[in-house]
Amino acid sequence: MTDALTTALQYANEHRQDFLAQLIEFGAIPSVSTDPAYKQAVHQAAEWLASQMRSIGIQKVTLYPTPGNPVVYGELLNAGSHIPTALIYGHYDVQPAEPLELWKSGAFEPAVRGENLYGRGVTDMKGQVMAALAAVEACLYAGIIPINLKFIFEGEEEIGSPSLDPFLADHRELLACDFAVNPDSGMIAADLPTITYALRGIAFFELRVYGPDHDLHSGTFGGAVHNPAQALCELIAGMHDAQGKVTLPGFYDSVRPLDPEERAELSRLPMGEDFYLAQTGAPALKGEAGFLPVEQTGARPTLEINGILSGYVGTGTKTVLPAWAMAKISTRLVPDQDPEDVKQQFIAYLKKNAPPTIRWEVIDHHGGKPSISDRHSPAIQALSTAMETVWGRHPLFKREGGSVPVVGLFQRYLNVESVNTGFSLYEDNAHSPNEKLHLPTWYKGIEALIHFFFNLAVR
Repeated sequence: MTDALTTALQYANEHRQDFLAQLIEFGAIPSVSTDPAYKQAVHQAAEWLASQMRSIGIQKVTLYPTPGNPVVYGELLNAGSHIPTALIYGHYDVQPAEPLELWKSGAFEPAVRGENLYGRGVTDMKGQVMAALAAVEACLYAGIIPINLKFIFEGEEEIGSPSLDPFLADHRELLACDFAVNPDSGMIAADLPTITYALRGIAFFELRVYGPDHDLHSGTFGGAVHNPAQALCELIAGMHDAQGKVTLPGFYDSVRPLDPEERAELSRLPMGEDFYLAQTGAPALKGEAGFLPVEQTGARPTLEINGILSGYVGTGTKTVLPAWAMAKISTRLVPDQDPEDVKQQFIAYLKKNAPPTIRWEVIDHHGGKPSISDRHSPAIQALSTAMETVWGRHPLFKREGGSVPVVGLFQRYLNVESVNTGFSLYEDNAHSPNEKLHLPTWYKGIEALIHFFFNLAVR
Protein backbone atom coordinates (compact mmCIF):
# COMPACT_ATOMS: atom_id res chain seq x y z
CA MET A 1 0.00 0.00 0.00
CA THR A 2 2.99 2.29 0.52
CA ASP A 3 3.83 2.03 -3.20
CA ALA A 4 0.23 2.91 -4.09
CA LEU A 5 0.33 5.96 -1.80
CA THR A 6 3.56 7.14 -3.41
CA THR A 7 2.06 6.67 -6.88
CA ALA A 8 -1.11 8.58 -5.95
CA LEU A 9 0.85 11.49 -4.50
CA GLN A 10 3.12 11.63 -7.54
CA TYR A 11 0.09 11.63 -9.86
CA ALA A 12 -1.51 14.48 -7.91
CA ASN A 13 1.70 16.51 -8.10
CA GLU A 14 2.15 15.94 -11.84
CA HIS A 15 -1.48 16.76 -12.70
CA ARG A 16 -1.94 20.01 -10.80
CA GLN A 17 -2.47 21.97 -13.99
CA ASP A 18 -5.09 19.48 -15.16
CA PHE A 19 -6.95 19.80 -11.85
CA LEU A 20 -6.78 23.58 -12.14
CA ALA A 21 -8.12 23.50 -15.71
CA GLN A 22 -11.05 21.36 -14.56
CA LEU A 23 -11.84 23.75 -11.73
CA ILE A 24 -11.73 26.72 -14.11
CA GLU A 25 -14.20 24.96 -16.41
CA PHE A 26 -16.47 24.12 -13.47
CA GLY A 27 -16.21 27.62 -12.03
CA ALA A 28 -17.23 29.20 -15.33
CA ILE A 29 -20.74 27.78 -14.96
CA PRO A 30 -22.91 30.45 -13.22
CA SER A 31 -24.78 28.03 -10.96
CA VAL A 32 -26.53 30.68 -8.83
CA SER A 33 -29.28 28.84 -6.98
CA THR A 34 -31.09 31.83 -5.50
CA ASP A 35 -31.99 33.39 -8.88
CA PRO A 36 -34.47 31.51 -11.15
CA ALA A 37 -32.78 33.12 -14.16
CA TYR A 38 -29.84 30.76 -13.58
CA LYS A 39 -31.90 27.56 -13.29
CA GLN A 40 -30.49 26.11 -16.51
CA ALA A 41 -26.93 26.92 -15.44
CA VAL A 42 -27.45 25.18 -12.11
CA HIS A 43 -28.55 22.03 -13.96
CA GLN A 44 -25.58 22.42 -16.29
CA ALA A 45 -23.27 22.39 -13.26
CA ALA A 46 -24.91 19.20 -11.98
CA GLU A 47 -24.45 17.54 -15.37
CA TRP A 48 -20.83 18.72 -15.57
CA LEU A 49 -20.11 17.32 -12.12
CA ALA A 50 -21.72 13.98 -12.94
CA SER A 51 -19.69 13.75 -16.15
CA GLN A 52 -16.47 14.53 -14.29
CA MET A 53 -17.22 11.85 -11.71
CA ARG A 54 -17.83 9.26 -14.42
CA SER A 55 -14.67 10.25 -16.27
CA ILE A 56 -12.41 9.43 -13.32
CA GLY A 57 -14.09 6.09 -12.64
CA ILE A 58 -16.71 6.74 -9.96
CA GLN A 59 -19.52 4.22 -10.30
CA LYS A 60 -23.33 4.43 -10.33
CA VAL A 61 -23.27 8.19 -10.90
CA THR A 62 -26.89 9.34 -10.88
CA LEU A 63 -28.72 12.65 -10.95
CA TYR A 64 -31.66 12.33 -8.59
CA PRO A 65 -34.43 14.85 -9.29
CA THR A 66 -35.84 16.87 -6.39
CA PRO A 67 -38.50 19.60 -6.19
CA GLY A 68 -35.57 21.97 -6.67
CA ASN A 69 -32.14 21.17 -8.10
CA PRO A 70 -30.84 17.63 -8.62
CA VAL A 71 -28.72 15.68 -6.16
CA VAL A 72 -25.66 14.06 -7.75
CA TYR A 73 -24.75 10.65 -6.31
CA GLY A 74 -21.94 8.19 -6.96
CA GLU A 75 -20.02 5.45 -5.18
CA LEU A 76 -16.83 3.39 -4.99
CA LEU A 77 -17.45 0.38 -2.78
CA ASN A 78 -14.67 -2.05 -3.67
CA ALA A 79 -12.46 -1.74 -0.58
CA GLY A 80 -14.24 -4.51 1.34
CA SER A 81 -16.86 -4.78 4.09
CA HIS A 82 -14.22 -4.56 6.83
CA ILE A 83 -13.08 -1.14 5.57
CA PRO A 84 -15.04 1.99 6.61
CA THR A 85 -17.38 3.82 4.24
CA ALA A 86 -17.16 7.61 4.01
CA LEU A 87 -19.88 9.81 2.52
CA ILE A 88 -18.30 12.82 0.82
CA TYR A 89 -20.61 15.83 0.71
CA GLY A 90 -20.46 19.00 -1.35
CA HIS A 91 -22.57 21.59 -3.16
CA TYR A 92 -22.27 22.86 -6.71
CA ASP A 93 -24.43 25.97 -6.37
CA VAL A 94 -22.92 29.39 -5.67
CA GLN A 95 -23.86 32.80 -4.35
CA PRO A 96 -24.86 35.67 -6.68
CA ALA A 97 -21.88 37.62 -7.98
CA GLU A 98 -23.29 41.13 -7.53
CA PRO A 99 -22.06 43.85 -7.29
CA LEU A 100 -20.34 42.97 -10.55
CA GLU A 101 -18.52 46.29 -10.84
CA LEU A 102 -16.34 45.40 -7.83
CA TRP A 103 -14.81 42.36 -9.51
CA LYS A 104 -11.35 42.83 -11.02
CA SER A 105 -12.07 40.03 -13.51
CA GLY A 106 -15.28 38.35 -14.57
CA ALA A 107 -17.03 36.55 -11.73
CA PHE A 108 -17.67 33.57 -14.01
CA GLU A 109 -14.44 33.90 -15.95
CA PRO A 110 -12.06 32.26 -13.45
CA ALA A 111 -8.63 33.87 -13.68
CA VAL A 112 -5.28 33.06 -12.10
CA ARG A 113 -3.43 36.03 -10.64
CA GLY A 114 -0.31 35.23 -8.69
CA GLU A 115 -0.97 32.30 -6.37
CA ASN A 116 -4.75 32.68 -6.47
CA LEU A 117 -7.63 31.65 -8.70
CA TYR A 118 -10.38 34.30 -8.75
CA GLY A 119 -14.03 33.58 -9.52
CA ARG A 120 -17.40 33.08 -7.89
CA GLY A 121 -17.61 29.70 -6.17
CA VAL A 122 -13.96 28.73 -6.56
CA THR A 123 -13.52 28.51 -2.79
CA ASP A 124 -17.18 28.07 -1.74
CA MET A 125 -17.25 25.36 -2.65
CA LYS A 126 -16.40 24.15 -6.14
CA GLY A 127 -12.71 24.15 -5.30
CA GLN A 128 -13.33 21.96 -2.27
CA VAL A 129 -15.45 19.53 -4.31
CA MET A 130 -12.73 19.32 -6.95
CA ALA A 131 -10.04 18.75 -4.30
CA ALA A 132 -11.93 15.65 -3.13
CA LEU A 133 -12.42 14.39 -6.68
CA ALA A 134 -8.77 15.05 -7.54
CA ALA A 135 -7.66 12.99 -4.54
CA VAL A 136 -9.98 10.17 -5.60
CA GLU A 137 -8.68 10.37 -9.18
CA ALA A 138 -5.10 10.04 -7.94
CA CYS A 139 -5.99 7.00 -5.86
CA LEU A 140 -7.78 5.38 -8.78
CA TYR A 141 -4.74 5.95 -10.97
CA ALA A 142 -2.63 4.18 -8.33
CA GLY A 143 -4.97 1.21 -8.65
CA ILE A 144 -6.52 1.38 -5.21
CA ILE A 145 -9.27 3.15 -3.31
CA PRO A 146 -8.19 2.62 0.30
CA ILE A 147 -11.70 3.03 1.75
CA ASN A 148 -15.27 2.74 0.51
CA LEU A 149 -16.66 6.04 -0.73
CA LYS A 150 -20.06 7.47 -1.47
CA PHE A 151 -20.65 10.94 -2.87
CA ILE A 152 -23.58 13.34 -2.50
CA PHE A 153 -23.47 16.77 -4.10
CA GLU A 154 -26.44 19.13 -3.85
CA GLY A 155 -27.40 22.31 -5.69
CA GLU A 156 -29.31 24.23 -3.02
CA GLU A 157 -26.91 24.81 -0.12
CA GLU A 158 -26.79 28.55 -0.71
CA ILE A 159 -30.59 28.76 -0.30
CA GLY A 160 -30.84 26.60 2.81
CA SER A 161 -30.91 23.09 1.24
CA PRO A 162 -34.74 22.82 1.14
CA SER A 163 -34.69 19.59 -0.91
CA LEU A 164 -31.94 17.84 1.02
CA ASP A 165 -33.97 17.07 4.17
CA PRO A 166 -36.61 14.95 2.36
CA PHE A 167 -33.94 13.43 0.10
CA LEU A 168 -31.96 12.15 3.08
CA ALA A 169 -35.14 10.88 4.72
CA ASP A 170 -36.04 8.90 1.58
CA HIS A 171 -32.54 7.54 0.82
CA ARG A 172 -31.13 6.44 4.16
CA GLU A 173 -30.14 3.00 2.88
CA LEU A 174 -28.46 4.37 -0.24
CA LEU A 175 -26.42 6.83 1.85
CA ALA A 176 -25.59 4.52 4.77
CA CYS A 177 -22.01 5.11 5.88
CA ASP A 178 -19.69 5.14 8.87
CA PHE A 179 -19.03 8.88 8.78
CA ALA A 180 -19.42 11.87 6.48
CA VAL A 181 -16.71 14.11 5.07
CA ASN A 182 -17.73 17.74 4.64
CA PRO A 183 -15.01 19.87 3.02
CA ASP A 184 -17.12 23.03 3.29
CA SER A 185 -15.01 24.63 6.01
CA GLY A 186 -11.56 26.16 5.90
CA MET A 187 -8.25 27.02 7.50
CA ILE A 188 -7.22 29.92 9.70
CA ALA A 189 -4.16 30.59 7.54
CA ALA A 190 -2.20 28.93 4.75
CA ASP A 191 0.39 27.58 7.20
CA LEU A 192 -2.14 26.58 9.88
CA PRO A 193 -4.01 23.37 9.00
CA THR A 194 -7.35 23.40 10.75
CA ILE A 195 -10.03 20.86 11.63
CA THR A 196 -13.49 22.16 12.47
CA TYR A 197 -15.14 19.74 14.87
CA ALA A 198 -18.22 21.73 15.92
CA LEU A 199 -20.72 23.98 14.19
CA ARG A 200 -23.30 26.21 15.77
CA GLY A 201 -26.96 25.80 14.92
CA ILE A 202 -29.39 28.62 14.22
CA ALA A 203 -32.89 29.80 15.03
CA PHE A 204 -33.96 32.84 13.00
CA PHE A 205 -36.97 35.02 13.79
CA GLU A 206 -38.71 38.12 12.61
CA LEU A 207 -40.27 40.16 15.41
CA ARG A 208 -43.03 42.57 14.42
CA VAL A 209 -44.39 45.15 16.84
CA TYR A 210 -47.66 47.02 16.14
CA GLY A 211 -49.09 50.16 17.73
CA PRO A 212 -51.65 52.50 16.09
CA ASP A 213 -53.51 51.27 13.02
CA HIS A 214 -51.77 53.85 10.82
CA ASP A 215 -48.76 56.20 10.89
CA LEU A 216 -49.40 59.22 13.10
CA HIS A 217 -48.22 62.82 13.24
CA SER A 218 -45.55 62.70 15.93
CA GLY A 219 -46.31 66.22 17.07
CA THR A 220 -50.03 65.57 17.51
CA PHE A 221 -49.84 62.10 19.06
CA GLY A 222 -46.27 61.72 20.31
CA GLY A 223 -46.19 61.38 24.09
CA ALA A 224 -49.65 59.81 24.28
CA VAL A 225 -49.12 56.75 22.05
CA HIS A 226 -46.35 54.22 22.64
CA ASN A 227 -44.10 54.37 19.60
CA PRO A 228 -43.68 50.81 18.21
CA ALA A 229 -40.09 51.58 17.20
CA GLN A 230 -39.32 52.63 20.76
CA ALA A 231 -41.07 49.55 22.15
CA LEU A 232 -39.10 47.30 19.80
CA CYS A 233 -35.81 48.87 20.87
CA GLU A 234 -36.73 48.43 24.53
CA LEU A 235 -37.54 44.76 23.99
CA ILE A 236 -34.32 44.18 22.06
CA ALA A 237 -32.22 45.99 24.67
CA GLY A 238 -33.58 43.69 27.35
CA MET A 239 -32.49 40.54 25.52
CA HIS A 240 -28.96 40.86 26.99
CA ASP A 241 -27.84 41.67 30.51
CA ALA A 242 -24.85 43.77 31.55
CA GLN A 243 -22.55 40.72 31.35
CA GLY A 244 -23.51 39.97 27.75
CA LYS A 245 -25.67 36.97 28.58
CA VAL A 246 -28.90 36.34 26.70
CA THR A 247 -31.94 36.80 28.95
CA LEU A 248 -34.44 34.52 27.21
CA PRO A 249 -35.80 32.27 29.99
CA GLY A 250 -34.08 28.88 29.97
CA PHE A 251 -31.72 29.86 27.13
CA TYR A 252 -28.65 28.28 28.77
CA ASP A 253 -30.37 25.32 30.42
CA SER A 254 -29.18 22.75 27.85
CA VAL A 255 -25.87 24.37 26.84
CA ARG A 256 -23.05 21.85 27.04
CA PRO A 257 -20.23 23.33 29.17
CA LEU A 258 -16.64 23.52 27.95
CA ASP A 259 -14.27 21.18 29.76
CA PRO A 260 -10.73 22.30 30.67
CA GLU A 261 -9.08 20.14 27.99
CA GLU A 262 -11.21 21.66 25.23
CA ARG A 263 -10.65 25.20 26.51
CA ALA A 264 -6.92 24.53 26.45
CA GLU A 265 -7.16 23.31 22.83
CA LEU A 266 -9.17 26.36 21.77
CA SER A 267 -6.67 28.66 23.47
CA ARG A 268 -4.02 27.40 21.01
CA LEU A 269 -5.82 29.12 18.16
CA PRO A 270 -4.10 32.34 17.02
CA MET A 271 -7.41 34.17 17.31
CA GLY A 272 -7.11 36.53 20.24
CA GLU A 273 -8.56 40.01 20.56
CA ASP A 274 -6.09 41.46 18.05
CA PHE A 275 -7.22 38.94 15.42
CA TYR A 276 -10.88 39.91 15.76
CA LEU A 277 -10.12 43.62 15.85
CA ALA A 278 -8.06 43.31 12.67
CA GLN A 279 -10.72 41.23 10.91
CA THR A 280 -13.64 43.50 11.85
CA GLY A 281 -12.32 47.04 12.13
CA ALA A 282 -14.33 47.43 15.36
CA PRO A 283 -12.91 49.89 17.93
CA ALA A 284 -13.25 47.31 20.72
CA LEU A 285 -14.74 43.89 21.41
CA LYS A 286 -17.80 43.11 23.50
CA GLY A 287 -19.06 39.66 24.38
CA GLU A 288 -20.18 37.34 27.12
CA ALA A 289 -18.05 37.90 30.21
CA GLY A 290 -15.72 35.12 31.27
CA PHE A 291 -15.02 33.68 27.82
CA LEU A 292 -12.32 34.23 25.21
CA PRO A 293 -13.38 35.67 21.84
CA VAL A 294 -12.80 32.32 20.15
CA GLU A 295 -15.11 30.72 22.73
CA GLN A 296 -17.71 33.48 22.38
CA THR A 297 -17.87 32.99 18.60
CA GLY A 298 -17.83 29.20 18.47
CA ALA A 299 -18.62 27.54 21.77
CA ARG A 300 -21.21 29.86 23.31
CA PRO A 301 -24.73 30.66 22.08
CA THR A 302 -25.58 34.16 20.93
CA LEU A 303 -28.49 36.39 19.99
CA GLU A 304 -27.91 39.03 17.33
CA ILE A 305 -30.00 41.75 15.71
CA ASN A 306 -29.57 41.38 11.96
CA GLY A 307 -31.77 44.25 10.84
CA ILE A 308 -34.33 46.83 12.03
CA LEU A 309 -37.01 48.58 9.97
CA SER A 310 -39.57 51.19 10.97
CA GLY A 311 -40.98 54.56 10.06
CA TYR A 312 -39.47 57.01 7.58
CA VAL A 313 -35.85 56.49 6.58
CA GLY A 314 -35.74 58.48 3.34
CA THR A 315 -33.96 61.72 2.55
CA GLY A 316 -34.83 64.70 4.70
CA THR A 317 -37.39 64.72 7.49
CA LYS A 318 -40.85 63.33 8.06
CA THR A 319 -42.16 63.63 11.60
CA VAL A 320 -44.02 60.35 11.76
CA LEU A 321 -44.90 58.06 14.64
CA PRO A 322 -44.78 54.69 12.83
CA ALA A 323 -47.59 52.18 13.03
CA TRP A 324 -45.21 49.23 13.24
CA ALA A 325 -41.60 48.19 13.61
CA MET A 326 -39.73 45.04 12.69
CA ALA A 327 -36.46 43.36 13.62
CA LYS A 328 -34.66 40.35 12.17
CA ILE A 329 -33.14 38.37 15.01
CA SER A 330 -30.91 35.30 14.84
CA THR A 331 -29.65 33.05 17.59
CA ARG A 332 -26.61 30.85 17.14
CA LEU A 333 -26.92 27.64 19.12
CA VAL A 334 -24.44 25.19 20.61
CA PRO A 335 -24.83 21.58 21.73
CA ASP A 336 -27.36 20.59 23.09
CA GLN A 337 -29.72 23.47 22.28
CA ASP A 338 -32.72 22.94 20.01
CA PRO A 339 -34.18 25.58 17.64
CA GLU A 340 -37.77 24.80 18.64
CA ASP A 341 -36.93 25.17 22.33
CA VAL A 342 -35.31 28.54 21.62
CA LYS A 343 -38.39 29.67 19.73
CA GLN A 344 -40.53 28.94 22.79
CA GLN A 345 -37.99 30.77 25.00
CA PHE A 346 -38.16 33.76 22.65
CA ILE A 347 -41.95 33.82 22.86
CA ALA A 348 -41.85 33.42 26.64
CA TYR A 349 -39.56 36.46 26.89
CA LEU A 350 -41.99 38.55 24.84
CA LYS A 351 -45.01 37.44 26.85
CA LYS A 352 -43.23 38.50 30.01
CA ASN A 353 -41.75 41.78 28.79
CA ALA A 354 -43.93 43.21 26.03
CA PRO A 355 -46.08 46.10 27.34
CA PRO A 356 -49.87 46.17 26.85
CA THR A 357 -49.51 49.29 24.68
CA ILE A 358 -48.44 47.22 21.66
CA ARG A 359 -49.25 44.01 19.79
CA TRP A 360 -46.52 41.68 18.57
CA GLU A 361 -46.00 38.59 16.45
CA VAL A 362 -43.07 36.27 15.78
CA ILE A 363 -42.39 34.83 12.33
CA ASP A 364 -40.21 31.72 12.50
CA HIS A 365 -38.02 31.72 9.39
CA HIS A 366 -35.79 28.69 9.80
CA GLY A 367 -33.72 26.70 12.22
CA GLY A 368 -30.87 24.22 12.23
CA LYS A 369 -29.42 22.14 15.02
CA PRO A 370 -25.84 22.52 16.22
CA SER A 371 -23.38 19.68 15.76
CA ILE A 372 -20.23 18.44 17.38
CA SER A 373 -17.91 15.57 16.48
CA ASP A 374 -15.56 13.58 18.69
CA ARG A 375 -12.10 15.07 18.20
CA HIS A 376 -10.60 11.70 19.11
CA SER A 377 -12.59 9.58 16.63
CA PRO A 378 -10.58 7.41 14.20
CA ALA A 379 -11.72 9.50 11.22
CA ILE A 380 -10.71 12.86 12.70
CA GLN A 381 -7.43 11.44 13.96
CA ALA A 382 -6.74 10.08 10.45
CA LEU A 383 -7.28 13.56 9.04
CA SER A 384 -5.15 15.11 11.77
CA THR A 385 -2.26 12.79 10.93
CA ALA A 386 -2.69 13.51 7.21
CA MET A 387 -2.55 17.26 7.73
CA GLU A 388 0.49 16.97 9.99
CA THR A 389 2.22 14.90 7.30
CA VAL A 390 1.57 17.49 4.58
CA TRP A 391 1.96 20.74 6.53
CA GLY A 392 4.60 19.54 8.98
CA ARG A 393 2.68 20.71 12.03
CA HIS A 394 -0.14 19.43 14.19
CA PRO A 395 -3.48 20.90 13.04
CA LEU A 396 -5.52 23.27 15.12
CA PHE A 397 -8.97 22.19 16.29
CA LYS A 398 -11.65 24.81 15.92
CA ARG A 399 -15.32 25.36 16.64
CA GLU A 400 -17.02 27.24 13.82
CA GLY A 401 -19.39 30.05 14.70
CA GLY A 402 -21.51 29.66 11.58
CA SER A 403 -24.02 27.00 10.72
CA VAL A 404 -23.82 24.13 8.22
CA PRO A 405 -27.24 22.48 8.52
CA VAL A 406 -26.23 19.41 6.48
CA VAL A 407 -24.02 18.21 9.33
CA GLY A 408 -27.03 18.12 11.64
CA LEU A 409 -29.10 16.42 8.92
CA PHE A 410 -26.50 13.66 8.60
CA GLN A 411 -26.67 13.12 12.35
CA ARG A 412 -30.47 13.04 12.24
CA TYR A 413 -31.06 10.77 9.25
CA LEU A 414 -27.87 8.73 8.91
CA ASN A 415 -26.78 8.71 12.57
CA VAL A 416 -23.19 9.62 11.68
CA GLU A 417 -20.76 12.34 12.63
CA SER A 418 -18.99 14.52 10.09
CA VAL A 419 -15.34 15.24 9.50
CA ASN A 420 -15.34 18.93 8.62
CA THR A 421 -12.38 20.07 6.60
CA GLY A 422 -11.62 22.34 3.68
CA PHE A 423 -8.84 24.45 2.27
CA SER A 424 -10.32 27.92 1.92
CA LEU A 425 -8.84 30.81 3.89
CA TYR A 426 -10.36 33.71 5.80
CA GLU A 427 -9.14 36.13 3.15
CA ASP A 428 -10.66 34.17 0.25
CA ASN A 429 -13.71 36.48 0.12
CA ALA A 430 -16.37 33.77 0.09
CA HIS A 431 -19.76 35.34 -0.78
CA SER A 432 -18.00 38.61 -1.67
CA PRO A 433 -16.61 40.19 -4.83
CA ASN A 434 -13.20 38.85 -5.90
CA GLU A 435 -13.72 35.47 -4.27
CA LYS A 436 -10.52 33.49 -4.61
CA LEU A 437 -8.80 30.20 -3.89
CA HIS A 438 -5.19 30.07 -2.69
CA LEU A 439 -3.74 27.45 -5.04
CA PRO A 440 -0.71 26.30 -2.97
CA THR A 441 -3.06 25.56 -0.07
CA TRP A 442 -5.48 23.80 -2.43
CA TYR A 443 -2.75 21.55 -3.81
CA LYS A 444 -1.67 20.66 -0.28
CA GLY A 445 -5.30 19.91 0.52
CA ILE A 446 -5.46 17.38 -2.31
CA GLU A 447 -2.37 15.67 -0.91
CA ALA A 448 -3.83 15.69 2.60
CA LEU A 449 -7.03 14.00 1.39
CA ILE A 450 -4.98 11.26 -0.30
CA HIS A 451 -3.11 10.64 2.97
CA PHE A 452 -6.45 10.75 4.82
CA PHE A 453 -7.91 7.97 2.68
CA PHE A 454 -4.84 5.78 3.14
CA ASN A 455 -4.66 6.47 6.89
CA LEU A 456 -8.24 5.25 7.29
CA ALA A 457 -7.46 2.00 5.52
CA VAL A 458 -4.83 0.95 8.07
CA ARG A 459 -6.76 1.86 11.23
